[in-house]
Amino acid sequence: MEKVTYGGWPNCYRLANQRVELIVTTDVGPRIIRFGFIGGQNEFKEYTELLGLTGGDQWRLYGGHRLWHAPEHMPRSYAPDNTPIAIEQHDGFVRVIQPPEVSTGIQKEIDIRLDPSAAQVQLTHRLRNTGLWAVELAPWALSVMAQGGTAILPLPPFKPHTEEVRPAATLTLWNYTDLSDTRWTVGSRYILLRQDAKRHDPQKIGVHAADTWIAYARDGRLFVKTFDYTAGGRYPDMGCTIESFTNDEMLEIETLASLRMLEPGAEAEHRERCSLFDGVTPPQNDSDVARDVLPLVIQARS
Repeated sequence: MEKVTYGGWPNCYRLANQRVELIVTTDVGPRIIRFGFIGGQNEFKEYTELLGLTGGDQWRLYGGHRLWHAPEHMPRSYAPDNTPIAIEQHDGFVRVIQPPEVSTGIQKEIDIRLDPSAAQVQLTHRLRNTGLWAVELAPWALSVMAQGGTAILPLPPFKPHTEEVRPAATLTLWNYTDLSDTRWTVGSRYILLRQDAKRHDPQKIGVHAADTWIAYARDGRLFVKTFDYTAGGRYPDMGCTIESFTNDEMLEIETLASLRMLEPGAEAEHRERCSLFDGVTPPQNDSDVARDVLPLVIQARS
């Protein structure tokens, strides 16, 4: 762990192995503002006009990777993360700790465990209820990806009608979701959502993906998130385990834990593994995903 200045914030910390590096902010957060190959591009979106800012009571979308609690609600979800956080170095991982949110009583932590040699980091997201009464919520991990890529969301495994007549999963739409938008490609096995810097109008979709992964392909690289899943769990947003949102500035790939009633003093955790690959052709359809993406998802799980 190395203390560095990044984006105008003097108290950032760099974690690196021989392949990848990540930058954690502590002047604000908890956020991972950068993740990428050493010497390469940041896979995360950075809002350059917000870099280095601190303080104030307005929530800012700095970019990077962050932790929220679902379901989304204004103003609860938008509690500002503009003040300093603590960082602890443990055996094999780093923990970043936000003071409890004044408006909600929820305290956020992320444990960051970088693989010694692979382009992979394990993130354990933790919500702690420091308030006086129980709160129903779910940890919600959001990665704000840089422009110009394509999100890949798996659909339930295909089975013919002769084998299965019961429903397999849910597909959640928002009021502003427009599946006729050309940024969408809806296949029989996967949904693709392209980020387009010329399209301001947002799009979002959610899926109950028991297959437990979501990915983003951009400029010959593939960012894969795999995550823990609770079979039979009650998930937010009509059953979503993964969601993707885009506008003209960025695209988010999001994973969610199951909902629970968090009693005072109790904690809820959600674990992800983020892996980065290069030499990957951006997929255009189901066949491309099966050939170029799925083998890397299997590798990310190994």
